[in-house]
Amino acid sequence: MSREQMGTIIEKILTNIEKVIIGKRDMAELSLVALLADGHVLLEDVPGVGKTMMVRALARSVNAQFKRIQFTPDLLPSDVTGVSIYNPKEMEFQFRPGPLMGNIILADEINRTSPKTQSALLEGMEEGSVTVDGVTHKLEKPFFVMATQNPIEYEGTYPLPEAQLDRFLLKMRMGYPGIAEEMEVLNRAQRVPPIEDLAPVIDLEGLRAIQKEIKEVFVDNTIKRYIVDIAHGTRQHGSVYLGASPRGSIALMKAAQAYAFMKGRDFVLPDDIQYLAPFVFAHRLILKSEAKFEGIFAEEVINRVMARIPVPVQRLVN
Repeated sequence: MSREQMGTIIEKILTNIEKVIIGKRDMAELSLVALLADGHVLLEDVPGVGKTMMVRALARSVNAQFKRIQFTPDLLPSDVTGVSIYNPKEMEFQFRPGPLMGNIILADEINRTSPKTQSALLEGMEEGSVTVDGVTHKLEKPFFVMATQNPIEYEGTYPLPEAQLDRFLLKMRMGYPGIAEEMEVLNRAQRVPPIEDLAPVIDLEGLRAIQKEIKEVFVDNTIKRYIVDIAHGTRQHGSVYLGASPRGSIALMKAAQAYAFMKGRDFVLPDDIQYLAPFVFAHRLILKSEAKFEGIFAEEVINRVMARIPVPVQRLVN
């Protein structure tokens, strides 16, 4: 499969998503960036703006095995990963896979369950495997988690642990549609739901091929230094208690490679870093109490940090 064919497939996937989610092209692109970069996404927004439909459309477009986990306060870790059950006929324990054993996982309202159950996702998201009763079970690639959460101000929610937040490549908010967009939503809702008409545009083997190709996108050392400078800038900022981790730097580089590929380039530009940095770094920062009191947001801190760092101007392609 040539790069041109891959580019055509990516555009078809985005078109599929736009049939379901109206006026959110940027969110569709970012979701696909995370999938192609072998990362995970955290969608935070109020109920009813299309978070679930976004991931369903993405799963249908790539013909992936789709699993949905509805997180509730009484959900147990074994309800997510699976459980070993004794089979008296075979006289041995047999593993019954949980809903985490799929390709594209919708972890719906992840912050409505307890931290213990939230942490059940950690190994799968980071290691690509789950361990049950001391036995490790590998997850099939691609493995992509798109978690949704309601804003923490809502009652009955639990903040995600910092360790789990760091496992998400991107965090984003969809927001309400505009008036014209919401009118179109109503028009489409009168007919057959658009999600039912979506057809796959690629299989999992083809998706893995694109993921492999994206790893070859060129990242100049000046760009890598730019990423590191931004990460270090967040750690030294006066409003930040805990800055972006080295894992965050790696995540930004991988996201930039996928984004550049989607834009038809085989090299990363500083513009890619500037656009993606707030989505990759913001949820990894812990602000000081006084900064929160002053109404300072993590995205604002990242933009201030980038404003102080010289943008690389060296030649990017040999």
